[in-house]
Amino acid sequence: MDRCTHNVRSTRWKQIILNCQQRPADKSVKQWLEENDILEQSYYYWQRKFRKEAYDQMENSCLPSVQDTNNAVSFVEISAPVHQEVPMECNSETIKPAAVIKTATVSIAISNDISDQLLSRILQEVTHA
Repeated sequence: MDRCTHNVRSTRWKQIILNCQQRPADKSVKQWLEENDILEQSYYYWQRKFRKEAYDQMENSCLPSVQDTNNAVSFVEISAPVHQEVPMECNSETIKPAAVIKTATVSIAISNDISDQLLSRILQEVTHA
């Protein structure tokens, strides 16, 4: 298959897979595929192909492993972005924080109308940051 044909088919199948992932919650993949006249084998073939491409890209972008024959521990300095304080602007029409969570790198303003689920998720992330 030439490159142009592959690109056209890839674009089409990426859209199909995205549409299937956004199907209604009460509908199974199999039902959605049948309703849209899509072969289940073709769907899973392309899904597997895209996952492998994504994995290969991820694997190639990681740092290579270093084999040390004497089992000595060594360290490499990796530069990280410097944290810059971002001023928090809260005017009366946008948000009235009921609480503010501050860490060394993050400042989160929380209003009274936040859902329990969102607050729980934020606290989880801040705890592990």
